[in-house]
Amino acid sequence: MAYIDLASKQHSYLTTGIHWDVDEFDLSFDGSTIAFVVNEDGFGVLHLLDTGTRKEKPVPALPKGVISGLTWHKNNRDLAFEVSFARSSSDVYSFDVQTGKVDRWTYSETGGINTASFPEPELIHWKTWDGRMISGFLYRAPAKFTGKRPVIISIHGGPEGQFRPGFLGRFGYFINELGVDLIAPNVRGSTGYGKSFLALDNGFLREGSYQDINSLLDWIQTQSDLDAGRILVTGGSYGGFMTLAVATNYNDRICCSIDVVGPSNLVTFLEHTSGYRKDLRRVEYGDERDPKMREFLERIAPFNKAKNITKPLFVIAGKNDPRVPASESEQMVSIVRQNGTPVWWLMAKDEGHGFAKKKNVDFLFDAEAMFVKEYLLK
Repeated sequence: MAYIDLASKQHSYLTTGIHWDVDEFDLSFDGSTIAFVVNEDGFGVLHLLDTGTRKEKPVPALPKGVISGLTWHKNNRDLAFEVSFARSSSDVYSFDVQTGKVDRWTYSETGGINTASFPEPELIHWKTWDGRMISGFLYRAPAKFTGKRPVIISIHGGPEGQFRPGFLGRFGYFINELGVDLIAPNVRGSTGYGKSFLALDNGFLREGSYQDINSLLDWIQTQSDLDAGRILVTGGSYGGFMTLAVATNYNDRICCSIDVVGPSNLVTFLEHTSGYRKDLRRVEYGDERDPKMREFLERIAPFNKAKNITKPLFVIAGKNDPRVPASESEQMVSIVRQNGTPVWWLMAKDEGHGFAKKKNVDFLFDAEAMFVKEYLLK
């Protein structure tokens, strides 16, 4: 965060001691205090800065999740904001900066479910193949589930995205009712860790992010309470592509996978995605019209490595998807079935890039739960 003097046009940095992205800020009406939120390894952390001394003020402990919507009251002492965390989808709080008192104003609807026992995420780190540290969040199943727990690795989309520990919604069913541990990694190419980290999977560097997941599989093997023999990998959009990449490169290290609206070949994806997206995506993935890049993208394409998939696969698509054409999923289903591998295939004729209609969302959730029970909880 920086301050610009409009008269001199000079700027000075206010948060040089904080090595994380500043998500948002709000200045009090009297100009005395800046409230700002920092994305610290995925967690949203509230800070207060005295504009006169440029020193930070104390902030009370808040639920560990994602903070947004900073808004000062005109009295310059009450600050409102929203918090989404493991036990709340999004609720409004206020903080009196003079007394330190925190008030929770709302209690979001959770369908009658008591979320008080929902597990809070643990921030985990593991060393990856090139010595870098990769982070993610681990949600542990309740203590009533004994023995080594099966694991779902859920990879975010983007790729310029980041898993952040807000409310999990339906995903909590797998943790709280089925006893599955969830790991949500932020591999190289994720936002929130600086521009250099963001670019580490661009173009010819694409496979480095796959190896980050392979290193996570190594880490799981070292954890006495996690079952390395029962791992499901899943993700949507680019996370679906990563799911297929893991399934084709590390087939023997997982027991099943669920690909949701993911590309299966970045060449055919770039050729058939909507025109307005082509150049934007080429910056990330590489230009498939360049012969060398095309050869590389074809070589790493999950579609061209489909023979490696022998573990059960569930593929989900929307027929009207303008981003990732349904043909990306159809071609993957067709070629993997040639292996004799169990493949579940679900395409909604009235959906696009992800399911939005409640009847379809419900059907998809039930189908995923059936798949998890059939192939992960065996």
